[in-house]
Amino acid sequence: MKKVVHSLLTLVMSTLSLQAQVETSVRSISLEEAIRLARVQSVDAAVALNELKTAYWKYRTYKAELLPEVIFKATLPSYNKSYTAYQNDAGEYSYLRGDYMRMSGELSIDQNIWLTGGTLSLNTSLDYLKQFTGSKDHSFMTVPIALTLNQPIFSVNHIKWDRRIEPVRYREAKAAFLSATEDVTIATINHFFNLLLAKERVSIAQQNLDNANKLYEVAKVKREMGQISENDLLQLRLNVLDAQSSLTDNETTLKSCMFKLRSFLAIEDNVDLEPVLPASAPSVELYYDDVLEKALLNNSFAKNIQRRQLEADYEVAKARGNLREIQLYAQVGLTGTDHTFRSAYDGLKSNQIVEVGLKIPILDWGRRKGQVRVAKSNREVTESKLRQETQEFNQNLFVLVQQYNNQLAQLDIADESDQIAQKRYATNVETFMIGKISTLDLNDAQVRKDEAREKHVNELFYYWYYYYRLRSLTLWDFEKGTNIDADFEKIIKG
Repeated sequence: MKKVVHSLLTLVMSTLSLQAQVETSVRSISLEEAIRLARVQSVDAAVALNELKTAYWKYRTYKAELLPEVIFKATLPSYNKSYTAYQNDAGEYSYLRGDYMRMSGELSIDQNIWLTGGTLSLNTSLDYLKQFTGSKDHSFMTVPIALTLNQPIFSVNHIKWDRRIEPVRYREAKAAFLSATEDVTIATINHFFNLLLAKERVSIAQQNLDNANKLYEVAKVKREMGQISENDLLQLRLNVLDAQSSLTDNETTLKSCMFKLRSFLAIEDNVDLEPVLPASAPSVELYYDDVLEKALLNNSFAKNIQRRQLEADYEVAKARGNLREIQLYAQVGLTGTDHTFRSAYDGLKSNQIVEVGLKIPILDWGRRKGQVRVAKSNREVTESKLRQETQEFNQNLFVLVQQYNNQLAQLDIADESDQIAQKRYATNVETFMIGKISTLDLNDAQVRKDEAREKHVNELFYYWYYYYRLRSLTLWDFEKGTNIDADFEKIIKG
């Protein structure tokens, strides 16, 4: 019995140990891999894709409005049994009771005319009327074919303006999607280097704690031999306590940064990420004029400026069109009527309708002219804002190019400073061991070492950040020398 219990306990412990190993795993991750995962799995990437899909279907809807539309309308049936007011030749009114049923159907092909803003329709219809009082007769009325034109005159041509604005809006959306994809990369770089810096700080804190413990143990021996003062011994003990506190704080920060990167990349919570320090950064010298040209050609900002200018012009045109309204309605075709369906198509007669409707304000106290002036003022405000935004965009781009070009030199300086600070600290530790420098000098070397290491990681972060920020603004791959593009149809339908 004891053997059986012992075997079961051994099996349970082995299972728990195996589960613990399965539950937590360590995964090394490079910056390139993090960027690739973020572009596929991150919430930011999903938001950018949904915004692109929305813009795509809006554009498809606009394109559909330029194509013929086939419409079928029907009333099946309409029954009416009620009284209707009737006026006879003497001007007297009476109520007549009606009792009838009506059914109708119409098939039309409608086409918007983008050149004029009107609508041209080709129609065919059939109407059936059945009376339940009097002669209790029934009849058919047919319109085998009719051509109808509905044309506003002097009003703004909405279709023409849509043809100018909507393609620009869609190009803006596509460029915004590509920029958003690059912005996902920038967010990934932020999370990745935050984790990398937190990891470096934990490593530094652990190294400092180990060194502080070692130095404190040596100092206790030296104190017993009378080689150092009590003050130096206490200072080294304080260094140990500070190192323990710093390690605890940095471990907490590391866990927080790891959680944020895992969540951003949609990686399981039971995976501990080990960020790998990028070995090198792309070394490409950029020129402002070239970068500005690519940004104005590819960036969604340029399309946004163009679209907003067109929309401001459209509002002015619409306000001017509201000064007066003239509507032309014309229809030509054939019609017939009879008591039988077949006979209703015999002996067809011409069916012609021409209507011209006018709406011209005689006295509106300047309301419509005021609307035109408001629209013009708004356009002037928009133009001023666009000039200001363009100037700020160009200035920010210039600063970013300068920062990027200077960053490689800053990175080289930070790398060399890191190596020197590490060697200096190691030398100071050895010198302190033989009693030739004070604790103050040792602490200063440690602080400089830690600062140099953090600065090296930060300078590497800024280099990658500036590089991908410029890619986002120009939609240009500087290493390959090509535009950043995508198969939008595949992305949307995939």
